[in-house]
Amino acid sequence: MAVALGVLALGSALALAGVSAWLVTRAWQMPPILDLSVAVVAVRALGISRGILGYCERLASHDTALRAAGSTRARLYRMLAHAPADTVMRLSEGDIASRVGASVDELSDVLVRAVLPIAVAAILSTASVAVIAVISPAAAVVLAVCLLVAGVLAPWLAARAATAAEEVAVEHHSARDASAMLALEHASELRVAGRLDDVIADAVRRQRDWGQSADRAALPAAFGAAAPVAATAVAVLGIVVIAISLAPVIAPTTLAILVLLPLSAFEATTALPAAAIQLTRSRIAAARLLDLTAPDPRARLRPAFDTPALRHGDRLAIVGASGCGKTTTLMAMAADYDDPLTAGFFPEDAHLFDTTVRDNLLVARGDADDGQLIAALQAVGLRDWLESLPDGLATMLTGGAAAVSAGQRRRLLLARAIISDLPIVLLDEPTEHLDAADADRILHELLAPDGLFSADRTVVVATHHLPRGVDCPVLYPRHA
Repeated sequence: MAVALGVLALGSALALAGVSAWLVTRAWQMPPILDLSVAVVAVRALGISRGILGYCERLASHDTALRAAGSTRARLYRMLAHAPADTVMRLSEGDIASRVGASVDELSDVLVRAVLPIAVAAILSTASVAVIAVISPAAAVVLAVCLLVAGVLAPWLAARAATAAEEVAVEHHSARDASAMLALEHASELRVAGRLDDVIADAVRRQRDWGQSADRAALPAAFGAAAPVAATAVAVLGIVVIAISLAPVIAPTTLAILVLLPLSAFEATTALPAAAIQLTRSRIAAARLLDLTAPDPRARLRPAFDTPALRHGDRLAIVGASGCGKTTTLMAMAADYDDPLTAGFFPEDAHLFDTTVRDNLLVARGDADDGQLIAALQAVGLRDWLESLPDGLATMLTGGAAAVSAGQRRRLLLARAIISDLPIVLLDEPTEHLDAADADRILHELLAPDGLFSADRTVVVATHHLPRGVDCPVLYPRHA
């Protein structure tokens, strides 16, 4: 529909040029006014229809592109949710955000900025050459050659020259996002370690490198944009020379159409260099999106032991220092269950959304009522915090994790796990950032058969330490 409306919109411009040329030349001959009435009405109708049809084409094309972007993001999230852990965990959050955001936008732009202009230009250029050929085959040849230069050669050169620079620009964009996300999400830890300024400086440097790469990519695009203008000038001059030679044998109105029609014919080709650049960008974006869910042969989950078989209602503690493989073991255990509704892996750096407390908890189970949400918050020690909020569960967490302390974030994430109705719960460092007394109490309740989780649910906890008195099997992982 968008292509049809685009052809009709620019076709109206092409017809308007022809009718206007006939009307001006015929009016110069001073005929009876009634001889011009049909042409006058046609000029008005074509002028109005061009704007209306162009607006309708925008609506149709953007509706298609937005729906395509939405469905692409939904499919990507589903693929990531069901992908092997080694495929997902090899990517940083900044890289995922860049790909699912900017790369999907680039991919959907191919419809509006590339496919549509190319289709419209191909149809109208063919029609223009056919109309001119009826008047003068020689003029049609000149027009066809110049249209090929403007619509094929110039875009091809621009796209070929921009490919390498665009690839570099995209890579800098992703690296910049990764550095920025690191600074935003771990500012407190980086400040304590004295590395925050270095991370911010790295993000600034990567932004500067990206800008320089973008400037290099714009240079060939400028040459590609100038070529259609030069081709238009050559076509008009060549057709004017041909029209002068035909003046003695054809009517003045026909000569006017022959001279003015090519100007409108080139209107459809002016967007083609940019369309070729967009094709290049979209191709790169498509490759990055395909790579997002492709398995990485270098990344493998290789615990030094077979993951233990879990039975109904088991409690298991995975204990060890940072880097010993606790998280890897949890992910390997989660990968043993093909059905995501069987086991749930709750990482220590799970995301808090910029929305209400209620919605941040409902992501774990959408049908939970407020009573269950409040009970879960009380169980993890957030009763006083909840009562201090101005709107209770409806309070907005502006900025997500930035609205709470590290300990409050950890408790909120733990409340999510409690609210979920998954039969197997895998918790990664659930007591990180809590004081020692609270951490020991919560670990006791997590691993007790009748504690925070009912006795019929299986609970596996990865932690740095295990307090005394916890009666459950313990696993001490180590890297292979």
